[in-house]
Amino acid sequence: MDLLYVALSGLWLMLPSLIPNPAAVIFGGGPPIDFGRSFRGKRILGDGKTWLGLIGGVSAGVSLGLIMLMIAFRFDPQNLWGFESCSRGFGIIFVLSFGSLLGDMGGSFIKRRLGIERGAKAPVLDQYDFLVGSILLVVIFYPDWFINHFIIGEHILSLITLIIAVPILHRIVNIIGYKLGKKSVPW
Repeated sequence: MDLLYVALSGLWLMLPSLIPNPAAVIFGGGPPIDFGRSFRGKRILGDGKTWLGLIGGVSAGVSLGLIMLMIAFRFDPQNLWGFESCSRGFGIIFVLSFGSLLGDMGGSFIKRRLGIERGAKAPVLDQYDFLVGSILLVVIFYPDWFINHFIIGEHILSLITLIIAVPILHRIVNIIGYKLGKKSVPW
């Protein structure tokens, strides 16, 4: 198997988890998910995690995933370029999209506990929280899919590519969000 194909397939398969966070920034606003409540004297998540952002982010990830399934069905109806079948593919896409924002909320929860304010840098946590959330949720619901596409044999290259590419993509997207006035800081 061509190693470049394997490396890029990891990015392809995880696209539904890469889109929800920037989409949540675009669609966000309104009431916060934690409704302003505190836990041990600190906000649970903060004002940056909103219901509109959650719904918009998950919807954007699922919408992109459905487009990916339609394209894959046209060219690879037997395996859907790694999503295996329409129903299984939809489940995987939903779990990746929702897991992405759960991971991001988990990162916010941890930042609040550590006393890190909204928008302040938290290296590693900021870049990987959404990816960890996606991976954990997909491993719970579709462990064989994750193992087959990101762990076994040369597919470990897909995971390595993802781990290297995510901070780069995160930085690029945050700079764009900052320049568009959607983020208060470029990180």
